[in-house]
Amino acid sequence: MSLPPLAERLRPSTLDSYIGQRHLVGAGGVIARMIETGNVGSFILWGPPGVGKTTLAQIIAASVEAPFFTLSAVTSGVKEVREVLDSCRKLSAGLFAKARPILFIDEIHRFNKSQQDSLLGAVERGTVTLIGATTENPSFEVIRPLLSRCQVYTLKTLDAADLETLLQRAISTDKVLSARTIEIKERKALFRYAGGDARKLLNILDLLEQSTPESETIVIDDATVASRLQENPAAYDRDGEMHYDIISAFIKSIRGSDPDGAVYWLARMVEGGEDPLFIARRLIISASEDIGMANPNALLLANAAFDAVHKIGWPEARITLAQCAVYLATSPKSNTSYMALNQAQEAVRRTGDLPVPLHLRNAPTKLMKGLGYGQGYKYAHDYEGNWVEQQYLPDGIATERFYIPGDNPAERRIAAVMASRANPAPASEPTSESSSDHTSESSPEIDK
Repeated sequence: MSLPPLAERLRPSTLDSYIGQRHLVGAGGVIARMIETGNVGSFILWGPPGVGKTTLAQIIAASVEAPFFTLSAVTSGVKEVREVLDSCRKLSAGLFAKARPILFIDEIHRFNKSQQDSLLGAVERGTVTLIGATTENPSFEVIRPLLSRCQVYTLKTLDAADLETLLQRAISTDKVLSARTIEIKERKALFRYAGGDARKLLNILDLLEQSTPESETIVIDDATVASRLQENPAAYDRDGEMHYDIISAFIKSIRGSDPDGAVYWLARMVEGGEDPLFIARRLIISASEDIGMANPNALLLANAAFDAVHKIGWPEARITLAQCAVYLATSPKSNTSYMALNQAQEAVRRTGDLPVPLHLRNAPTKLMKGLGYGQGYKYAHDYEGNWVEQQYLPDGIATERFYIPGDNPAERRIAAVMASRANPAPASEPTSESSSDHTSESSPEIDK
């Protein structure tokens, strides 16, 4: 008869044997207090795989002696949910019920809206205590009415101390491993491959035990672990929370002028199988938002990188992405054009649809000219330096300024030009004899 996997054999049944999440189950932790008082409210456990979400739900139910029901969002539909809720309703109405039934739903983020809606009444009435488990951000994946009825508790990946505790417990208490001779020489690869996931760590130990003849010592070192596993699949979910966290870290590394951080997070996305065009699009956005006027060539390079990625594809496109990421990270930074647009949009929302000044309006017909459209407009190219003082904003906000040059070499030059125009000399006469009229009676196109 084959034994269950090591992860199942070592699943703790009490809070004292539970490893990790001290902020929840340690002295004074909210879940520890729930168990102490016996008052368990509905909540959602949010955290990465292998950190004890299911185990914690089972421990809570056993500790308060509550009937425990479990559903998987992968295999259960509305029908199964209603059947379980009906059973819970009958138990709640019983005279000898010690605690409200607990319904544990694994991967609750996979429930669609109608499935989640079917839970609302039972949770609201207290027919059942709902404990959900999810690896995705509940704010995005759980409907608001259900989320408002549940607390959300965040679980963390296990740290090195937690993994060491788990390792020692496994080799000393498991009846299979404790019967074998085990020599631990190195832990770095073992912990790295586990990635803070208890299940992964125990599965690796299971693999090492099963792949080592009973007559031989089980050696745990970096070379052995790497050779038995062959590869380390990157923990990356293109549709989940980590997808957004890593792209955020990538862009913030570029914004913070750290090429090492940018390349590292790029490597995480490459190893995780991220869409290269998604990365390239974000580089284009960063080139305008974070570098902007400090180095306008950044936008040209980012756009060229997007084209190159589209043309050459994977895996060579990763080299182009790396070049662009390093270039953007090491470029001078300015968000002045981005902030100027934000300020201008705020002004539009604040002041509404202010009329276009008459001298800036298009005047393609005699009627429009007769109404003053285009009258007094000064064609900048007809003046020295291709500039003449003129009002370009509506009357209500004529003195407002949206673009403020940043403190970098490129924009210091722009600032100097703008400062020289703040108190200009009297405008000279137009340099072109044909400058007096730049409107059109026959064409509806916008004037120069």
